[in-house]
Amino acid sequence: MTTPHTIAIGGDHAGFTYKAELLNVLKDAGYTVKDFGTHTTDSVDYPDFAHPVAEAIERGEFDRGILICGSANGVAITANKHQNIRAAICWQEELAVLARQHNDANIVCIPARFIEVDLAKDIIDKFLTTDFEGGRHANRVNKMSC
Repeated sequence: MTTPHTIAIGGDHAGFTYKAELLNVLKDAGYTVKDFGTHTTDSVDYPDFAHPVAEAIERGEFDRGILICGSANGVAITANKHQNIRAAICWQEELAVLARQHNDANIVCIPARFIEVDLAKDIIDKFLTTDFEGGRHANRVNKMSC
């Protein structure tokens, strides 16, 4: 299993509290993490944080990314505008495993208003510790970019 070492994380005001808690968990687990913001619960626009995380993953500066907003839809849609980004909305551990195994997802998007923070931690753990299976799935992933 190839465990990523560097993580880019970001989110909007709805994801701020979860992000703050997840930062500690990730750092305690030995990951190098860069927080792309936001840094308060003041209302902000999620693209201002999703784009920099996606760009950092695209440039190869980080192994994987985590984006958090209320529903996860906004950050996922924004991140997926970038070529070579495969951002997956996950609200169950199994979805995180399948996003990695079958889709080689490189960003997990967490819906903070719909799951508990402990479940978010478990989802992220699965996302960061599951490998891409390749094989028939690689053929499909290679057809995703426009």
